[in-house]
Amino acid sequence: MATLLDVHGLEAGYGKKTVLQGVSFHVGEREIVAVLGHNGAGKSTTLKTILGLLPARKGEVRFAGQPWANGDPGENVRRGLTLVPQGRGVFPDLSVRENLELGAYAHIDRAARVQRIQEVFELFAILADRSTQLVGTLSGGQQQMVAVGMALMQHPKLMMLDEPSIGLAPVLVQRVLETVTQINRRFGTAIVLVEQNIKSALGIASRAYVMKSGRIVVEKPAAELLAAQDSWWELY
Repeated sequence: MATLLDVHGLEAGYGKKTVLQGVSFHVGEREIVAVLGHNGAGKSTTLKTILGLLPARKGEVRFAGQPWANGDPGENVRRGLTLVPQGRGVFPDLSVRENLELGAYAHIDRAARVQRIQEVFELFAILADRSTQLVGTLSGGQQQMVAVGMALMQHPKLMMLDEPSIGLAPVLVQRVLETVTQINRRFGTAIVLVEQNIKSALGIASRAYVMKSGRIVVEKPAAELLAAQDSWWELY
């Protein structure tokens, strides 16, 4: 499997505080990788730094064989990186369709935009039924579908999802993660999944990394970590 994302020695933080301390990991093409860890481990900061929302202080990242644009999220999105942030990041006062159109801001071809909206509606049929409804009036699960759909509008090579199931009822958590698997299989999109539901995340990932205090402390096949979850999770 060819490497799509290669992160080496990444350091980043906020003000004088260093959060990431030499983070290194990789993601293969079409692979689903889970990143696990307790609150404050540095998971969200890692995703923000890779996208360019937070400039890296040290380290190297290569994406699709090319150096990534440190501190330039717009350029990284154009190259095929997307992030579905924690808290969804939708526009509540706009309709479903308008949110999806905003997700395609890096693409000016209208025909491609229309086609991609149709692909999102095929994946999330309920959004097609509610295309003119204001997103702020949707349920939490439906808003998460909109957020994922906005990221898909870019036809990304790699989608990073930060706690996509947070705040959702248990029955919806499984639906969200099933959708992640569908996206991976249907579009060939590689996935980096930060998720609080450990068992569900390990159930769909091929490999997993565990973070602690801004460092990667474990890298193992997801199935191996899932089988031994009770013996290692409390250690980190």
